[in-house]
Amino acid sequence: MAKKAASRKATKKAAKEPKKAVAKAASAKQAVTKTAAKKTAAKKAATKKAAAKPVKAKVAAKKAAPKKVTAKKAPSRKVAAKKAGKQKVLRGMSDIRRFFHRNEMPIVFISATNFNLLGMDEWVRNFKYINYIDCFDGRHPNVFVPSEAPHAEFQSIEDINNYLLQHKEVLDTVKAMGKNPKSVFLMFDDETEKLAKKANMDVWFPKASLRTRVDNKIETVRIGDKAGVPSVPNVLSEITGYDQLREVAKGLGTDLVLQSAFGDSGHTTFFISNEKDFKKHEAEIVGQGEIKVMKRINCRGSAIEACTTKQGTIVGPLMTELVGFKELTPYKGGWCGNEIFDESFTPEIRQKARDYTFKFGEQLRKEGYRGYFELDFLIDMDSNEMYLGELNPRITGASSMTNHAAFAHADAPLFLFHLLEFSGVPFELDIQALNDRWADPDNIDSWSQYVMKHTEDSVDIITEAPESGIYHMNPDGSIEYSRFDYHRRAVASENEAFFLRISGQGDYRYEGADLGILVTRGRLMTDNFKLNKRAKKWIDGMRAKFIGRSLQPVPQAGAYKIL
Repeated sequence: MAKKAASRKATKKAAKEPKKAVAKAASAKQAVTKTAAKKTAAKKAATKKAAAKPVKAKVAAKKAAPKKVTAKKAPSRKVAAKKAGKQKVLRGMSDIRRFFHRNEMPIVFISATNFNLLGMDEWVRNFKYINYIDCFDGRHPNVFVPSEAPHAEFQSIEDINNYLLQHKEVLDTVKAMGKNPKSVFLMFDDETEKLAKKANMDVWFPKASLRTRVDNKIETVRIGDKAGVPSVPNVLSEITGYDQLREVAKGLGTDLVLQSAFGDSGHTTFFISNEKDFKKHEAEIVGQGEIKVMKRINCRGSAIEACTTKQGTIVGPLMTELVGFKELTPYKGGWCGNEIFDESFTPEIRQKARDYTFKFGEQLRKEGYRGYFELDFLIDMDSNEMYLGELNPRITGASSMTNHAAFAHADAPLFLFHLLEFSGVPFELDIQALNDRWADPDNIDSWSQYVMKHTEDSVDIITEAPESGIYHMNPDGSIEYSRFDYHRRAVASENEAFFLRISGQGDYRYEGADLGILVTRGRLMTDNFKLNKRAKKWIDGMRAKFIGRSLQPVPQAGAYKIL
């Protein structure tokens, strides 16, 4: 991180995160941290979406050669072995785990940091990370961070990935891997696909064009309707003015939530109760195509991840969300963490979430999408009804939680099934039995994470920052560094936590800048969805370890996600 410091420019958030959709939760977290910052030299990586059609697995079914009078030459041992290998079917978890344990195909996660797929290299042989930010100061054996090279100002995580795919050091590293490496991304676009192809890398995700289509919030409603997964009562319509909005929204009440087709964590979610509210956002609503107009409800947000495969949809556990806490984010309604534990919500709600997610995954496959995805659900606190919030057709900021839970260690991380689906290797798996196991409370241990941003309306330069690793909470509530580690599982108790540093020495600190991510055992919220005392101690203790010196503000830059 230090090596990038000199070139970093200060920046402030240009856009603020609005409330979460439908009662503080219609938006989504998009991939872990929201941020704004320039990084004409230093860092930034965002989170968005893309999509794609499946790549058909090649199961060699060759036409028989025409008969010849001469004796047929037997295929070489090499060719025969190759054919046999392609036809071998993986049956059950033991075969699948062994397949990845012996994997010889290089697989690379290219992104701003390795947070979203942290630990995947321990499940998959030859799994590597190529990142823009070095969170581990060169001490992670499978993370490669190239030296800084000249580039245009980054506006998104796609820009960062495209920069990396044109960097000579990255291209040399990829070339040295040989064997047509496979690439996975948090975010990518058409340009990323072209650059990956030029680098002789296959993208193991649905095509960007398909991901973009299903990521459209309007399209998500339609897919949900086909799957039998209800959205908050709504109408879909182009909006020409306030009076027309009221006409269109008859029956939805006076308090409305409007969403346009695309947007990060609430940036295109608008709460409209009167004409004054409408005038404030009119330019972002009128002329923006079809708008989702929803009834406003009193709700809690939740998240669940899944993977749709040719064998069916594998569903993870329902997670709670940390939203809008001023101690963590300057954005009202902004996502800032998750909890995973066996008693999140009621058993009925958890079961409904699993059922809805399975149905949605099956419909996604009919739409041509396959692989990893996440759904946000909104739970009406007045009626206890559950509604579809939005779809994130990709890995997300919650993926680290899903892929490290007890069930993942007992069977395999959810993302492993995504890799399996794109590997083209035939497999057989009892999806129902797997989903039943993963729903068993005994297989869900309690973990939480928070994403900490700079919450003050100020700009300075960081002179001291805590390193990534394991931290310990003393009896008096003070926090101290314990040891270096890049394994989340190294956290032994609720008095320990794994901290992943995002902003380091020499980086600029501005409102909304991502400072780091903390993961600990146990809960960070009370049953009333408020930060508990332990959470506040962890937040205060880690924030105090960032020290900066003031400087003159510089022009603002655009906002986008880092993780």
